[in-house]
Amino acid sequence: MRGTVPGGTREATLGEEKLAFDDEGRFFAAFDRDAPAAMTLTARLADGRMIESPLTIAPRAWNIERINAARTPGGASAAFMKIRQPELDAIWDARLKDTGSTGWTQDFIWPVTGRISGRFGSQRVYRGEPGSYHSGIDIAPGNGVPYVAPADGVVVLAVEGYSLEGNLLIIDHGQGLNSAFLHSSRLYVKEGDRVRQGQHIGDVGSSGRATGPHLHWSLKWRNARLDPLLFTGPMR
Repeated sequence: MRGTVPGGTREATLGEEKLAFDDEGRFFAAFDRDAPAAMTLTARLADGRMIESPLTIAPRAWNIERINAARTPGGASAAFMKIRQPELDAIWDARLKDTGSTGWTQDFIWPVTGRISGRFGSQRVYRGEPGSYHSGIDIAPGNGVPYVAPADGVVVLAVEGYSLEGNLLIIDHGQGLNSAFLHSSRLYVKEGDRVRQGQHIGDVGSSGRATGPHLHWSLKWRNARLDPLLFTGPMR
């Protein structure tokens, strides 16, 4: 959601989340997959007045697969977490970076076109116990196919060989909005690089934990996972 706060606004919140807005009053905010059906956008003016705008969040029908079997017991081993935890910490730190990019103001484009092999929000439920849902969209155009930046931004993480993500690229688009690209066969940018919408930044691959060549593209605003399809519209 892109918007502009009323003139003279000193503070704006979405629910309990404090919003950042630029000198022109422009802001970006978004809702997680499991957000409540209603939230309130509030602006506090310089004279102390409060302006409230109620928001209704339209429900969506997610692809839920119900399995009549229990989930496989057990979790990650200590040996695996010794490797994994530093990776998770680096990803967390990268997503917190604010580079001042204004890519969030653009209309996003698809980083690559091809068969969609996994959709955002899909989930398995094991005898009533929900598993984690798919947090991005998977595009399978073939191994080595180039992909591009969906919007302007700054590279905040570019690493190879992560245990799950493989070769991973994260781009900050500003206002807390960022893109992550997983399983690349090759990356063409490095941390700190400014990228432009449509710029070749990597090639599709199957690095990390992947069953075949595809690009997993995820979008997050702060801690909210977002459906990239809502930013791009249907693939043409």
